[in-house]
Amino acid sequence: AASHDLRAPLRGIANLAQWIEDDLGGEVPSTTRQQLELLRGRVQRMEKMIDDILTYSRAGRGNDPPSLTSVGDLVRETLELVPTPPAARIEIGASMPELFTHRVQLQQIFMNLISNAFKHSRRDDPHVTISADDQGEFIRFEVGDNGPGVPAQYQERIFGMFQTLLSRDQVEGTGIGLATVKKLVERHGGRVGVESAEGAGARFFFLWPKQQHS
Repeated sequence: AASHDLRAPLRGIANLAQWIEDDLGGEVPSTTRQQLELLRGRVQRMEKMIDDILTYSRAGRGNDPPSLTSVGDLVRETLELVPTPPAARIEIGASMPELFTHRVQLQQIFMNLISNAFKHSRRDDPHVTISADDQGEFIRFEVGDNGPGVPAQYQERIFGMFQTLLSRDQVEGTGIGLATVKKLVERHGGRVGVESAEGAGARFFFLWPKQQHS
């Protein structure tokens, strides 16, 4: 209900911007045209934020019964859904396990982390590594990148709602993806974190149980 009520005025703002531009016809000054484009961009950003808040609120509550899942296949399927830069290099570790797990929720985590790695690499040639390590009751999954890294003072904060390292004018995003990852992982008794040195890339990891029964 809140989502519907928030979208209605946003659509009105976008329509008004378009009507203003149409009424002015070919007489729209370039600065005014840029401002109208900026306004429409802000509307799209708000709509994306509403979508991400809905995703966060629904995280872990869907009808996603556990099933036997090849995590290697799951990661490859996820990569087909994520916009990938042409010069990107992706490495998937050879030790990806098979798990009896909530497939959709695990894919949502990988999608957020992989998208995050590409988005924040700030390079034409991002290098993303995806690996798994058996740690007893849990598998430690890791998504690493060769981006600028995450300064130590932000490594916990970035998992909070609406937290981004750069302003949204520099990197497109709502600051909800990592909060969704944290919520999903912790609902299954795991832990999420990042290991990074500024200027030396980042390795986002999460602990995921081997067996899930409900």
